Amino acid sequence: MKNNTNIGLILVTIIVAAVFLFSVINLNQSKNAPEKQPQQEEPVMEEEEDDANKLYINVFFIGQNKKGEEVYRAVKREYDPDIDGTPIEFALISLFNGPKPDEVKFGVYSEIPVGTRLQKVVETDDGVYVDVSEHFSLGGGTDSIYKRIFQLIKTAKYNTKKPVYLLINDEKVDVIGGDGIMLTQPLNENSLSE
Repeated sequence: MKNNTNIGLILVTIIVAAVFLFSVINLNQSKNAPEKQPQQEEPVMEEEEDDANKLYINVFFIGQNKKGEEVYRAVKREYDPDIDGTPIEFALISLFNGPKPDEVKFGVYSEIPVGTRLQKVVETDDGVYVDVSEHFSLGGGTDSIYKRIFQLIKTAKYNTKKPVYLLINDEKVDVIGGDGIMLTQPLNENSLSE
């Protein structure tokens, strides 16, 4: 009888932990996302009692909500300013490194093409300049380009108040992708629709 009770408690603990982890990476719907884009959900930023002294940044990937619709999902990454540089630099490095295996298990993925390199992040008084390799603009079609741009915008804007500019191989981007998608800068939620 004790073994059945212990097994039951273990199962309940695992289910509660899984529900908690799943809720941490959910976001609320974004009102400004273009029709083609997954909806955004606000990140859950509650910290556990033992995490009170830890700092976190959010990185935006893509996943599905309970209705099966694609949404931008924030995942928390532990951040140490003494080791990881500025919050925006660490957030962008984390974005370009992609989701971790545990996050992938929850259905999170990235539209940023494999092989894309974050070449540098330059933070000045007037803005943040994000220089990426040309792989960022290649392949996947228009929908994929939109999603990867919005992953970058959401991650950047969540982690800095400064204007953010996208460069590819050290050149400011006004048009991106094979279909010639216009991109206004500094990056914001309307950069692809203006």
